[in-house]
Amino acid sequence: MTDQGLQAAAKMFPEPSDEVDVRFPEGEEPVLLRSDGTVVDTWRENYPFRERLGRREYERAKRLLHIEMLKLQYWVQDTGQRVVIVFEGRDAAGKGGTIRRFTENLDPRGARVVALGTPTERERGQWYFQRYTRHLPTAGEMVLFDRSWYNRAGVERVMGYCDDEQYQRFLRQAPVFERMLVDDGVILVKLWFSVSRAEQRTRFIIRQVDPVRRWKLSANDLASLDRWDDYTQAKVAMLRATDTAQAPWTVVKSNDKRRARIEAMRSVLARLDYTDRDPDVIGEPDNRIVGAANTLLEQGEDDSSLSPTPIAPELTDEPGLHPD
Repeated sequence: MTDQGLQAAAKMFPEPSDEVDVRFPEGEEPVLLRSDGTVVDTWRENYPFRERLGRREYERAKRLLHIEMLKLQYWVQDTGQRVVIVFEGRDAAGKGGTIRRFTENLDPRGARVVALGTPTERERGQWYFQRYTRHLPTAGEMVLFDRSWYNRAGVERVMGYCDDEQYQRFLRQAPVFERMLVDDGVILVKLWFSVSRAEQRTRFIIRQVDPVRRWKLSANDLASLDRWDDYTQAKVAMLRATDTAQAPWTVVKSNDKRRARIEAMRSVLARLDYTDRDPDVIGEPDNRIVGAANTLLEQGEDDSSLSPTPIAPELTDEPGLHPD
């Protein structure tokens, strides 16, 4: 860790302390430390567990769920199903890491990850959804979108990359587009990864000071730091317009990355009746971590001007988690 990197992080993200440091435990996620050596545990913010999921329990659950993911893939291939899983959420919410765990043991010939960059000049002149349709699956294939057409409702809306007419057209067309996919037999799963404000900033700091993660800290990430409320309004507007019976959103609380990955896999597996599925392994998705879009909100999203549904009450008796 270079002093220059630490100084840059402290200047960019002064909230935890005037000085920051980071520890890299073997086999664990990096740990951010304050100048007095105490751990920055922002993951606890609005989170319904007192402890993170331990590595041993995580690895065991992940292996068993990976076996189920392979069964799912065999079923998709044997029956000619088409599966689309959309991974969306705030920056640093854990989408990419979850996608890697989803696909870790899948046959890459039948499971693709799509992560599109900035639209080309030609693509900007096309129907907005056109650049995404060419990546949709054929029979027997699974496609995982690392961000998707919902860029228009999030970063493009907040950062001004689209005008109001384009944005409103998207909100009208997205449910129709998705209904067409579902009506044609596509299995569509939409996952929104939710991270608290303080934990997002902690992850940004770690990206700044960790050389192997620094590439993840984009210009849009930095520009979004002071636009949390704007992104909140964009998120709630998006959910209101596109959380439909045909293509509902599933929210994954991801302050604990390991628990989020396990529950996201469990949520996908639980909704599909594939061959030789093991209900005991899949279990029941934990509704404190994964659930309907109107039941798992972050602080500031429970205001009636933003959402018609308050933060889910009485999910846990742990202190300081789901605010009143």
